[in-house]
Amino acid sequence: MKKILTNLLIISFILTTVGFLMDGDVKEPSMSIRFTEYFAMTGMIFTAISLIYFSVTFILRKLQQTLS
Repeated sequence: MKKILTNLLIISFILTTVGFLMDGDVKEPSMSIRFTEYFAMTGMIFTAISLIYFSVTFILRKLQQTLS
């Protein structure tokens, strides 16, 4: 379980970094705002990916139990 969460966190960091590099908006002058936005976006992406991943694995396990 710990390895899965670590992998999901790494994926969310990668997606956030790519998103910030590809973003064409004007950057905020304050570094604290930039870091806050970065980590908030990482948290939101991590939460979304985790919800999707664990929901799908739960549903697949339940389907396997009912079909077996």
